Amino acid sequence: MLRLSGSEVAGALELIRVQALKRGQRNHTFRETDVATLELLLPRGCGKDGKSRMFMESRLDVCAQELMDRIAREVGLKSFKVILNGKTLNAGLRLDRQGVGNHSKMMVLKVSSVAAAQSARHDADDASPSTSRDHSVQRTHRGFQILSERDGTEDPETAPFLEVADQKGNPLTIPREEKKALILAMGLHEKGRALMKRKLYDDALCHLLQADLHFSRCGSGLLGAVDNYGVLQLDVVWCYRALEALSCLEDGRERLRRAEDCFLRCYGERRQRLLSIKGSSGREEALFLRLHLLRSLLAFVDGDDPQARQQLDRAESLYAGLCPDADKMTELMLLGFSEREARLGLRACGGDLHEASMLIANQRQEREELRRREREKRQRTEAGLAILKEAGYAPRAAAAALRRADGDVERAFRILLDASQTIATPDTGEKVSQLLYLGFERSAAEAALALTGGDIHSATELLMDNGGSVPSATTPPSEEEEPGASSGSTDESELVNEVLEDIPSHEDDYLDLTLEEELLLINTIKTHLERTPAQ
Repeated sequence: MLRLSGSEVAGALELIRVQALKRGQRNHTFRETDVATLELLLPRGCGKDGKSRMFMESRLDVCAQELMDRIAREVGLKSFKVILNGKTLNAGLRLDRQGVGNHSKMMVLKVSSVAAAQSARHDADDASPSTSRDHSVQRTHRGFQILSERDGTEDPETAPFLEVADQKGNPLTIPREEKKALILAMGLHEKGRALMKRKLYDDALCHLLQADLHFSRCGSGLLGAVDNYGVLQLDVVWCYRALEALSCLEDGRERLRRAEDCFLRCYGERRQRLLSIKGSSGREEALFLRLHLLRSLLAFVDGDDPQARQQLDRAESLYAGLCPDADKMTELMLLGFSEREARLGLRACGGDLHEASMLIANQRQEREELRRREREKRQRTEAGLAILKEAGYAPRAAAAALRRADGDVERAFRILLDASQTIATPDTGEKVSQLLYLGFERSAAEAALALTGGDIHSATELLMDNGGSVPSATTPPSEEEEPGASSGSTDESELVNEVLEDIPSHEDDYLDLTLEEELLLINTIKTHLERTPAQ
């Protein structure tokens, strides 16, 4: 059927026979000695004799660090991660408690020299893989953690902060802890996407898997309302493809299922929700192109050629509709639109030049209106904070009151005045008890809860930031600053600026796929399928 020579078939059968014998021997060794055999997929060019795989024996009741030290010695890697079923092994935990078993297939991801150079001044020359391999991810994590904790009370020119908004730019009201997790997840995802654009798939995957962990801490209701989680799943599997990580096939299938479920919830079965929000669905079809293309690849690897052909046909159909006409692209760019705007506009309008130009112009106007509203909101907030701070209130307390009052200065004044006089009610009694258990005074606990609208987490942070008390009108703003608070400001500013560079200026950047890689994969799968007669 495949028109292979007899010698090729004989060689393949002999390889299978040898592998079966070795597997049987390894099973016997594991039963007799509890020593498991692990299969490692290595980064390109790292294996002995150029091989991309190696087998390593290890007991499973040892910490992952021991395995990683051996990999470092035998393979010659300094900065790397070990991935099993889409999850990064924790160096401090035992292998068997992380799902590692006999014949487990794991992927070794190398941290690039770029990431290593960024961390050079933070790591000792003899740093072990456990301390240096995660440094790029840690810096990204810390940068977005700083941003997630800022509330906009400082000058945005010197202390930028992030706000989570919907597709129309309206801020979303999200519980504090969930908002932090979401900002960290989206930030790590954007960093991963930036690395993917530079073809640094090893580093990208490290960031994407960390983003996945933080998304898991967000409520299902939130994840079901936005497509970020589904896009992340697609990006992870796209990295698997680029790294030829066949050991992650099972995880890849599950992630593609999650991606499709997320898109269907967010966009609607027939994209009706998407049409009502954005007015078109053409740009998002690029995501479904990747979805079908990756499913075709997994089906082909599984030997399910009919399914591979079916998914490939759907991908090719989408590809034909997503490739904009070069002349129309040129015409739109001559009108002053960017290449991205032209490409996304034509996709959204099904290739109609006039409609695309109108859509792009309207979107520009909407973005400018959004920026104007944000500037006005920021100016009102700054004016309100100035008034409250002039009255003697500390910045954090003033900001908390303004948020509760939706920017109304008079209401914020009343909240601040009532905060110091509030007596706990039965409804707040349990929260007060929690704060008392943490060691805070009752009067301060009651005032903090009143000031933060009963939010136990915000009240705890407010008390901790102010030494266990609530800032009052007699507290000069300067006294609120902790000793040495500015000592780390330079490092924080450097971290924040570093991570902000990877946040795209255009909200639809994740949809702006040039489709070059997609076309290459389409042709590769098609070539392989053409060698197999249709059933």
